[in-house]
Amino acid sequence: MTSQVSSPSEQADEAVVGEQRKPAGTKDVRRLDRVIIRFAGDSGDGMQLTGDRFTSETASFGNDLSTLPNFPAEIRAPAGTLPGVSSFQLHFADHDILTPGDAPNVLVAMNPAALKANLGDVPRGAEIIVNTDEFTKRAMQKVGYATSPLEDGSLDGYSLHPVPLTTLTVEALKEFDLTRKEAERSKNMFALGLLSWMYHRPTEGTEKFLKSKFAKKPDIAAANITAFRAGWNFGETTEDFAVSYEIAPATTAFPVGTYRNISGNLALSYGLIAASRQADLPLYLGSYPITPASDILHELSRHKNFGVRTFQAEDEIAGIGAALGAAFGGSLAVTTTSGPGVALKSETIGLAVSLELPLLVIDIQRGGPSTGLPTKTEQADLLQAMYGRNGEAPVPVIAPCTPADCFDAALEAARIALTYRTPVMLLSDGYLANGSEPWRIPEPDELPDLTVQFAQGPNHTLDDGSEVFWPYKRDAQTLARPWAIPGTPGLEHRIGGIEKEDGTGNISYAPANHDFMVRTRQAKIDGIEVPDLEVDDPHEAKTLVLGWGSTYGPITAAVRRLRTAGESIAQAHLRHLNPFPRNLGAVLGRYEKVVIPEMNLGQLATLIRAKYLVDAHSYNQVNGMPFKAEQLAKALKEAIDA
Repeated sequence: MTSQVSSPSEQADEAVVGEQRKPAGTKDVRRLDRVIIRFAGDSGDGMQLTGDRFTSETASFGNDLSTLPNFPAEIRAPAGTLPGVSSFQLHFADHDILTPGDAPNVLVAMNPAALKANLGDVPRGAEIIVNTDEFTKRAMQKVGYATSPLEDGSLDGYSLHPVPLTTLTVEALKEFDLTRKEAERSKNMFALGLLSWMYHRPTEGTEKFLKSKFAKKPDIAAANITAFRAGWNFGETTEDFAVSYEIAPATTAFPVGTYRNISGNLALSYGLIAASRQADLPLYLGSYPITPASDILHELSRHKNFGVRTFQAEDEIAGIGAALGAAFGGSLAVTTTSGPGVALKSETIGLAVSLELPLLVIDIQRGGPSTGLPTKTEQADLLQAMYGRNGEAPVPVIAPCTPADCFDAALEAARIALTYRTPVMLLSDGYLANGSEPWRIPEPDELPDLTVQFAQGPNHTLDDGSEVFWPYKRDAQTLARPWAIPGTPGLEHRIGGIEKEDGTGNISYAPANHDFMVRTRQAKIDGIEVPDLEVDDPHEAKTLVLGWGSTYGPITAAVRRLRTAGESIAQAHLRHLNPFPRNLGAVLGRYEKVVIPEMNLGQLATLIRAKYLVDAHSYNQVNGMPFKAEQLAKALKEAIDA
């Protein structure tokens, strides 16, 4: 869930009022500048909902934040097993942050599987809150614990808080007419209440959310709210939690404005709606559900009031076929998918290249190949986006760098598609799609003008003086062909995938014409106007780290660490991957070493080496998880010293 809030400075005052309503009593209150919390449990324990609610309250308080949901691909993995563990990590601070954090300061483990699956990421001295009710002999044996880790001394290096969450929740709800199993389902709300007390999070928003979510089941809403309050009160009264913590709002991290917490897929959805409004075109989504792209289909289906039409097709091919038909009919057309879906859509993307129609192909990348890792992240579709079609079929490729940046990337993809009459590939990934951060809601006058001019009549004069419409007569600057809406009198023209004759659009098998059309389509893509690459290099470094997509946060965090330690390193990040910024070659030539971290086996590095003959060093990871800042900092330090 997300929540719309005012500027962080305004929220700071609201937070103080909230704390006055719920004083911390006589317990010690310590101020921190940041904290990383990970909720972990069975995929049925509500960890994603718990994390979402904690995140929403943190956003409303005015902290900067970054999240990392991590869940299994199975709809319901076997309860209590390691493959069934679901987790949600939240990093929030009183200053600007870039990543969900390398290691949690607090782990909430709802069962033995959650503890075992996540303990390796928890540093010594960190706090671990465990639900002792779930540490039965059978549950521990299921994940390989011969003895209880709560009793055998293996957790002595941590600040352990054993809490019977299930028992306490059931006791708190004894006044309700619920079975024990029904009452136990609210234990995630008890845990959320406890953590809300520990970190002075607002509570009103969560209670309002629960009332809304269970509006048709008021008894369930009341039970969850009671469990939530019981968790808060437990923290206040128990002797085991002698300290609570404050993390002040990030009042200096953001420009003044109206902010909300937003995920990458939600930002993409809003960006597409904004693009359709700025272009004054209806938005049409032809799609087939696939993880992790399905949320865009779900969200856009809610916005028919903005002229959005969504079509859930029977398969990936039908989805893009419908979208391309909508583009032919004059809509801002979109299809959403992940890597396996791009493979199925490739023939129709090639058709869109041939027809030279605007079409947004949004690929939310996940681990592959084949079905691969549906709920894990990867950047391994770059070469597929560049070359994954038969024949010479070039398409522009852009990639957002943060969840909030997905909004701007959608607008940029629409600008290119509409201006140059071409399909555009937008490469997000699971990390951006599911992660979230604060986003400043832009004013309407800050958005680009994307209006287009449809063909209205004849555009060519024949030798005999008659005026005709040529569907492939190009704009001299952009090389875009006219966009003729079906049914416009006098603009009838052939459509199809067979090679067109220059100008007339008639079917042509002439070798010279095919050569000309292939080179012209390539020249159109090469000529797309994109901003120059900006380089962050305050100390004239000899080493440049170059990234693209979601590696921006970990790379920037690593660069900050190195500079704080006295190292000199430059950083640049690519949004436009086809065509590259025109100054990229000059930028690369200024540095002795170029390091390219990617969540693949070196796809951008391959393109850079081939195009610019630069001996770029590739640093790669393909484990389904984003880079950690400390890991990257170490690798970059080694590159500097090499």
